[in-house]
Amino acid sequence: MRWAVVEAVLRETTPKTTEERARIEARRGGNIAKIAAARKLLTLVYYGLRDGQIRALARQAA
Repeated sequence: MRWAVVEAVLRETTPKTTEERARIEARRGGNIAKIAAARKLLTLVYYGLRDGQIRALARQAA
């Protein structure tokens, strides 16, 4: 599962995740930034499945 989430993060080009990865990469390095972004994405997926809505998208629309 870790591989699939990391691949999703590498292919994802949304400004929020790209900016987050760049910020962490400048401070900690590329590999750590990939894993950190993957964990954030997996957390959003978990909450989306649990609650039935994606919170990050709801805030942007409001």
